[in-house]
Amino acid sequence: MKITIRQEEPKDYTAVSEVIEEAFRDEEYSDHREHLLVERLRKSDAFIPELSLVAVVDDAIVGHILLTRISIVNGENRFPSLALAPVSVKPEFQGKGIGSQLIREAHSIAKALSYSSIVLLGHENYYPRFGYELTGRYNINLPFDAPKENCMILPLAENALNGVTGTVEYPKEFFE
Repeated sequence: MKITIRQEEPKDYTAVSEVIEEAFRDEEYSDHREHLLVERLRKSDAFIPELSLVAVVDDAIVGHILLTRISIVNGENRFPSLALAPVSVKPEFQGKGIGSQLIREAHSIAKALSYSSIVLLGHENYYPRFGYELTGRYNINLPFDAPKENCMILPLAENALNGVTGTVEYPKEFFE
């Protein structure tokens, strides 16, 4: 199976929404509105087109990942970062490494764009394999109640989080 990872284009939006809906349909800890979040984020200042990626197999979109701008705020200090939300793979293509390829490519592009970190709320047994660590290790908090083991951050360079502490500030689109 040949998988191509590329930047999402406007003509992909409908297919991407379908992929996201299918991927989260049976997720217990989902509000099943992730596709609407992506639609809102595309229209926001947080959107970075280069960090909205699709996975394509046989000319069909089977996966998607989105990284958007956030900040880690501590008093007057604001540290730019990214949020990974969501990553989606059609159920029949899960377990084939497509999500991993999307994540690795998004990390690579984020580094090339000079971002220093990525924050996520996700499965504690999945994301550490990509280098994600608990946000608590850095005294970084998410602005809502969530199990500590699911709150993670990835420094994209050595010492990228030196001196960075505070609370993650998400775009308002995450809460609409």
